[in-house]
Amino acid sequence: MIKIYNTMTRQKELFKPIEENKVKMYVCGPTVYNYIHVGNGRSTVAFDTIRRYLTYRGYTVEYVSNFTDVDDKIIRVANELGETAPEVAQRFIDAFKEDTAALNVQEADKNPRVMDYIDDIIIFIEELIKKGYAYEVDGDVYYRTRKFSEYGKLSGQSIDELEIGASQRTGDEQQIKEDPLDFALWKHAKENEISWETPWGAGRPGWHIECSVMATKELGETIDIHGGGQDLAFPHHENEIAQSEAKTGHVFANYWMHNGFVTMGAEDEKMSKSLGNFVTVHELIKEIDPQVLRFFLASTQYRRPLRYSMAGIKEAGTNLQRLKTTIESVNFRLETAKEALETDTEQLKELTELFEQFTAEMDDDFNTANGLTVIYELSKWTNRYIEQTDVSKIVLDKALEYLTTWLAIFGVEFTTELLDDAVEQLIKERNKARADRNFARSDEIRDFLKAEGIILEDTAQGTRWRRD
Repeated sequence: MIKIYNTMTRQKELFKPIEENKVKMYVCGPTVYNYIHVGNGRSTVAFDTIRRYLTYRGYTVEYVSNFTDVDDKIIRVANELGETAPEVAQRFIDAFKEDTAALNVQEADKNPRVMDYIDDIIIFIEELIKKGYAYEVDGDVYYRTRKFSEYGKLSGQSIDELEIGASQRTGDEQQIKEDPLDFALWKHAKENEISWETPWGAGRPGWHIECSVMATKELGETIDIHGGGQDLAFPHHENEIAQSEAKTGHVFANYWMHNGFVTMGAEDEKMSKSLGNFVTVHELIKEIDPQVLRFFLASTQYRRPLRYSMAGIKEAGTNLQRLKTTIESVNFRLETAKEALETDTEQLKELTELFEQFTAEMDDDFNTANGLTVIYELSKWTNRYIEQTDVSKIVLDKALEYLTTWLAIFGVEFTTELLDDAVEQLIKERNKARADRNFARSDEIRDFLKAEGIILEDTAQGTRWRRD
């Protein structure tokens, strides 16, 4: 049974969806004013991996992830470039889809955009005003934080602690609020800003209200899982809870999941656009294989910090290459495998034990690091098995099924072309066969490689090869 670490309760809980075998999952997406950096990519990959595993375990997952296409940063970039906010947003939505497709991230079932939900946002805010949870001041609408008695339950902060921080803020906005803790639901229009007409005048939505509206509109008043980066727990998700539960009277999300930061540099500083210490996925995948970057991002359990380094990415690439080579070797060995052997029962039992280990590790809050350890063990087991004189198709098929299926959960999928490492390994095996005067085996390898488009040339300096 799957256990999830719930940020709300600060403990692992047995996962019980609202509807049997169905999961309603909302993950906060990017604010589209720039290319996503590796830290954003880590969050996207982490929840894509979780989604894939839930599907693997038999759940039907309704996966919704939004685009914030109305925001101060988008407006600023649009004004700097002499473009409209929708033009800037669309450009970076397209870039996000291109970059995440390269990382083999599955498209969400829905990608709601704020601009398409303005009417719903206005209605949502009107309802909060009617219930006394919100108030209007000169075209701005604020949420009465203290009225929601459970405010702070996600982040574990008390009203008194929050009040101390809020009292130190300055600015015109603080002067017009009823309480320094109150936050904006709607902002009145300023010069050169995109806006919409409302009962309170022209303006645009605040950030927090957007996700409350889109999540409940698309998935219902209570959802199974709400996810996002660790930095979103407060104030964004805290405010989402306050808004949503005040309006509906129901629990907003049953499980809150937050991925850890990507860090970099000697001080392991959080990667962030605001700090200026970031590497965009868009540029990085021009230099390295996107599949390697995906494997690197998915290899650490989602709640743990992930240190960005080229050395770490290189190591991930090496490990991935070894796994690919194992799969290619299995595909080759299947050509000469026997239908079945007397030892199949014993071998299949060992594979079943590995299957149970993988499932147990991944069921434990999607522990990809430990799950990957089992995959490496399976790879080693498989490599030992295919070195035997006689092997069984039944066993090889099961090992191949586990390897490819489990790696697909990590977003790793293979082409049919033999990798260079696999070719080199087969050439070494052929050289050994020739040295042992096992010419039948030698010819078998040559014929297999030829069928795969690999041409061998035996020279005095050794065997050379090329792709046909």
